[in-house]
Amino acid sequence: MKLFITIAAMAPLDWGLIVIGLVALAILALFIRNIRVVPQAMAFVIERLGTYKSTWQTGIHAKMPFIDRIERRVSLKERVADFPPQAVITRDNVTMQIDTVVFYQIVDPVLYCYGIENPIIGIENLSATTLRNLIGDLELDETLTSRDVINTRMRQTLDEATDPWGIRVNRVELKNIIPPREIQTAMERQMKAEREKRENILISEGKKEALIRVAEGEKEAAILRAEAKKEQAIRESEGKAEAILKIQEATAKGLQMIKDIGADESLIAIKSLETMATVADGRATKIIIPSNMQGLAGLAVSFRELLSDSNIDTSEKDAGKGS
Repeated sequence: MKLFITIAAMAPLDWGLIVIGLVALAILALFIRNIRVVPQAMAFVIERLGTYKSTWQTGIHAKMPFIDRIERRVSLKERVADFPPQAVITRDNVTMQIDTVVFYQIVDPVLYCYGIENPIIGIENLSATTLRNLIGDLELDETLTSRDVINTRMRQTLDEATDPWGIRVNRVELKNIIPPREIQTAMERQMKAEREKRENILISEGKKEALIRVAEGEKEAAILRAEAKKEQAIRESEGKAEAILKIQEATAKGLQMIKDIGADESLIAIKSLETMATVADGRATKIIIPSNMQGLAGLAVSFRELLSDSNIDTSEKDAGKGS
């Protein structure tokens, strides 16, 4: 302590330099404090003396101390707003609960800051009124089957309404459509009836297909049987024709042989008698002989008796020789 007092007494302080140094350090600290780095997908809205001055985009920026201030830090990322269910009434007087999900993005930070006080509440109320207007023009069945149409029309309406707020609505989705319990029960019964109907239709179509297949099989079998009978009849007729042809050829050859040997009327008459006997075959009781063949018939009988007598004499002679 004595040493410090001694050094201070030997070297008097220069207060002017100390003050200047302190002021410089304060200015440097103030300058560093007023330097800001804007990250990606962010925007800073800057006011000067309470009036909008500029919008800082991504990068490093500096503002005037005590004059400029950051009014709001705005995220430019897409946001999701999930609103609670809203009670809506369809055209056929059915009350249901529908909740929506809105995907939006801030495209103009200045309008977003100065266009509306609370943009989220504004979007929620706007989506509720728009949804009621759209559902009021639709019936229950149309509401349940027209989600894409409702989503598209709501997005267009909300996008136009939020454009002065610097907000762009990218997509609107109906998250849940909750009809009354009575309607749900009726829908379940209707769905069950539709399933039973489809089941009965499939069963009947299966039976119909089976009957068609059986009928087609019977048809093909009948066609095959008819073709077989046709083929059999053709083969039989061809066999009969061939047999007749063979008989005619044999008859023609026989006639040609008779003609070649020069047969007289007696031989022809005998052959005719043999033919008539063959025709009768013991079954006919009466045979009518033509008049021109009666004489020849008697001649044939005499000739046969002569042949039989000669045969008897020859046998007797042979018997005498043997004794």
